[in-house]
Amino acid sequence: MIKTHKGYLFKDREISWLYFNERVLQEAENEATPLMERIKFLAIFSSNLDEFFRVRVAQLRRVQRVNGKKAISDVQNSPDEILEAIQLKTQTLQNRFNNIYQNSILPSLAAKNIFLVNDTQVNEEQKQQVKEYFKANIINLLFPIIIDDLRHTPHLRDRSIYLAVRLNDSKNILSPKHAIIEVPVGILNRFYQLPTNENGNFIICLEDIIKLNLSRIFQQFDYDTYEAYIIKITRDAEFTLDADDRDYTVTLLDKIQKSLKQRSRGVPTRFVYDAAMPKPMLELFAKKLELKNVNMVAGGKYHNFKDFMDFPKVGNPEDYYPSLPALGVKALDKAKYLFDVISQHDVLLHHPYQSFDYLIRLLREAAIDPNVHTIKITLYRVAKHSNVVNALINAIKNGKIVIVLMELQARFDEESNIYWTNQLQEAGAHVHFGKPGQKVHTKFCLIYRKENNHTVKYAHLSTGNYNGMTSRIYSDFAIFTKDLRLTNELEMISDQLFLNLKRGVYKHLLVAPDNMKRRFLEMIENETNNKKAGKPAYIIAKMNSLVDNDVIKKLYEASKAGVRIQLIVRGVCSLVPRVNGLSENIEVISIIDRFLEHSRVYIFGNNGNEQMYLASADWMSRNLNNRIECAFPIYNQEIKESIKAIINLQLADNCKARKINEHGENDYQASNCEGKLRSQIETYQLLKEKNL
Repeated sequence: MIKTHKGYLFKDREISWLYFNERVLQEAENEATPLMERIKFLAIFSSNLDEFFRVRVAQLRRVQRVNGKKAISDVQNSPDEILEAIQLKTQTLQNRFNNIYQNSILPSLAAKNIFLVNDTQVNEEQKQQVKEYFKANIINLLFPIIIDDLRHTPHLRDRSIYLAVRLNDSKNILSPKHAIIEVPVGILNRFYQLPTNENGNFIICLEDIIKLNLSRIFQQFDYDTYEAYIIKITRDAEFTLDADDRDYTVTLLDKIQKSLKQRSRGVPTRFVYDAAMPKPMLELFAKKLELKNVNMVAGGKYHNFKDFMDFPKVGNPEDYYPSLPALGVKALDKAKYLFDVISQHDVLLHHPYQSFDYLIRLLREAAIDPNVHTIKITLYRVAKHSNVVNALINAIKNGKIVIVLMELQARFDEESNIYWTNQLQEAGAHVHFGKPGQKVHTKFCLIYRKENNHTVKYAHLSTGNYNGMTSRIYSDFAIFTKDLRLTNELEMISDQLFLNLKRGVYKHLLVAPDNMKRRFLEMIENETNNKKAGKPAYIIAKMNSLVDNDVIKKLYEASKAGVRIQLIVRGVCSLVPRVNGLSENIEVISIIDRFLEHSRVYIFGNNGNEQMYLASADWMSRNLNNRIECAFPIYNQEIKESIKAIINLQLADNCKARKINEHGENDYQASNCEGKLRSQIETYQLLKEKNL
């Protein structure tokens, strides 16, 4: 769905997101991808789609209740039109998903003597083993709800799977009954490995074990045949906070904890069911569950495929990606103290190719260094087991002042952030929070150290979160620096966050919502003017999403002037490339591979004096207008050349890069990468050689 406004074209962001998830599905579809990694890509696709319906579709439903058939904006169609397009595209992708799983994954597993068996495929010996496991571990966790005569609507939890069961009497004496059983995934593993024998590995899902034992569950009734199908509901995950509460810093924690409980009862946005379920049975359950204005999606035999991320470790080494151990950074590894290295020059880190543990080492050294007196840090998505927070707590124990900005409203990470907030406060940290409607998304750490009777500031700035778990799979850039041009302005941001001082004037950092958008627009326009004046001009930009209308218009104008624009956009892209007279000079690619491309890099030709920024922010309105973000310039020439080399590898990728066409579709031919340039593997080799 592409909309024209005053000569500009805009791709609908929701439909563009579905094309991004299609790229994930392509990796599962590609038989050259190792088998167990294909299963993981199916799991990622499923998890992504869940979040899409919990957030984006839920928001559209809310807008629909107000707008109805009216267009959302000049560049967006009506909610009705968008939701209809989402339904069609989602069902198409779901059918493709089912086909990949049934007709490619399962046969490929079987060819390796790995069998995912269902309740109808187990032999008598396996059936007995399963029944014993059910009796010992499962039955006491099951609490069926008979729905036929219920006057209230049974509540189905978001992100849980259920069995919709029909109890039948083969003698036709009793009327059928219908029940719902929650499958206790989370308490028990979704997968149960049967004893391996000479015929191979046999794995059965928890719901199939329950199906095999329905007669035991309902033994008090006189029914003798049963049919059961998996169903699940996706709910609106949004919650609201009272932005006018003046006692904000005291009450935010309690308000979010209360709101998290409300999330579990959000309005349903999607109902996924086994397509084999008979239509009368589906209609009955839809009526009993009061499913109105909900996307009804016919799926396969298994839902919540995200659980397949924890599929048993079976198969051979070639069924997985080869190991890529985190590389060292020679200058840091040789140093006795990291402060000594950072004092000499800036240091670039590229995760996950290089270890996130260098940040932990710096915090650990700072914790016991008698010259360090203060550490300030912003935290957005904190890992469940966080070495970053543990290092900060250790610093407090060693007498350091630790000041933390904890963004409690990082969606779906609120509980983890709340837990670590409590731990930090108990340890004695000064914990501050973001503001309603204005998340703090910038990632930086400032360390204050006494040197020669002066306080020196050391900084770590990153495009990604301070999360040791995601740093293993998210591709991000970070730098260590003591450059006063950066550290002084970071202190201005910290004064705004921690002391509520007035916003400063930034000459080097691009800070949202203060000056970031204006400066980016000016730099794009500068390239346009340079091209019109016959000077060299180009733009290279890498980000997660490109949605902001003003930025897109400026890029179109630059393209019409002849500026070459190369974009690497992982996810949503509302810009329409390759349109004559508008965007013929704009190329958009998207890279989907073993690591999630997460870094933001912005490069402008600037008439030969190239400007380069790394950032926490995408070119999205929410980042540029409604969040506190930071883009930091790269002044060190060696680091600039290293980043440019990596970006050039990505632009040259002809293995995992998809070219986005004028319809927003993915031009991609899945194949073996042999003899082709695969940028993530080439980046690893480049950094490995550099460290020799």
